[in-house]
Amino acid sequence: MTEPSHSPALPEVSFYVLATHDQQQRQDFACKLIEKIYRSGHFPYVMTDSAEQAEQIDKALWTFRAGSFIPHQIYRGETPAFTGTILIGSEHIPDGWQKIVVNLSSLYPPTTAPTERILEILDNSEECKQAGRQRYRHYQQAELAITTHKM
Repeated sequence: MTEPSHSPALPEVSFYVLATHDQQQRQDFACKLIEKIYRSGHFPYVMTDSAEQAEQIDKALWTFRAGSFIPHQIYRGETPAFTGTILIGSEHIPDGWQKIVVNLSSLYPPTTAPTERILEILDNSEECKQAGRQRYRHYQQAELAITTHKM
């Protein structure tokens, strides 16, 4: 008798839709969300479209809140020595950082295990919303559980 095969659980997707077009407010919201994830004991990968955007998030995580410390670095193909580090980048997500993905890019993060959560942060600009709608449809077609939070 064969055992029933158990497919790995599909990741959950959360969309956070901001009421503003302001990139600074989107970045601040991302920093607060990353801090919340870090304080819950997780170390996400923050997906960006470019090295420039990764640099902006890197700087923002140092300065967004006085007294806040979130261990992070830009991922440039080398895994950090300390595993308790949040990685930021536009490259392939390394093993060990695939569990939670904060997506600030226009790309599609992995929708299979070991990814458990995908967090999408959209501003109210038409360009960002359009790219978000495409990713939403992509996630729907992959039959992922999606929640939307209007901020």
